[in-house]
Amino acid sequence: MKKNSQLIWGIIIGAVVLTAILFVFLRAAGGSIDVVGTGSTASFEKLLTASDDRVRIDVKNVGWSLEAPDGSARFVWSGDYSKSPLYDIMLEVDEGPFIQAGLDVSKLPEYYKSSEGMLTVGVKLGNNNLSYDGDPTPLMAYEQIVDKYRETLGYHMALDHYNVSLGNGNMFEWAKDMQLNSVTKAGQDKDIVFVLNPEPLIAAGVDPKKVEGWIYTTVNVDMSGKAQDVYKFLKPFDLE
Repeated sequence: MKKNSQLIWGIIIGAVVLTAILFVFLRAAGGSIDVVGTGSTASFEKLLTASDDRVRIDVKNVGWSLEAPDGSARFVWSGDYSKSPLYDIMLEVDEGPFIQAGLDVSKLPEYYKSSEGMLTVGVKLGNNNLSYDGDPTPLMAYEQIVDKYRETLGYHMALDHYNVSLGNGNMFEWAKDMQLNSVTKAGQDKDIVFVLNPEPLIAAGVDPKKVEGWIYTTVNVDMSGKAQDVYKFLKPFDLE
């Protein structure tokens, strides 16, 4: 009986000590442990390095773009939300394959924009006049998303990917570790993935099985706390 009491007290004391250590750590971290925020920043920095000359200044959108190796798609993020002419974070993709698969751009929802052969979809985060310590860089601009609009960032556990939500089921994803990333159902490495919600495109006339260069498949996602398979258009690329 005495041994049982000692064991119980040992467990209680251990729990108290662990709680105290966690409290101190949380205080030092500013009150929270943001694994996705800090982890995605470090991973995004590696992505920028691996992308090299495909990361470019985007004057029109007052920020930067990361272009796909084949030039068919771009992820764009602004460095000053008070000056962004359209969206603060967005995807621009070649509309040709979708038009060839039956797309009528006039039937797309208003958040889709068609211009100069590209489809643009994204979100306006705010009207922040962002400030930087020194000249802004692509990574600094990403850190503004982490600091001010953390809810737009996510982690796709099934593929070990971080992602930026672009609204309406669209997103940009990148591998947490490009050396250990998963592959698509088509067997392709996916260091980066451009992701489109197929529903509005199909409603505008697209035959999902005829879109050249895009994979139409199901992806396991968390919806309201429940894992579900939903269809997406995926354009994955291996960078290394």
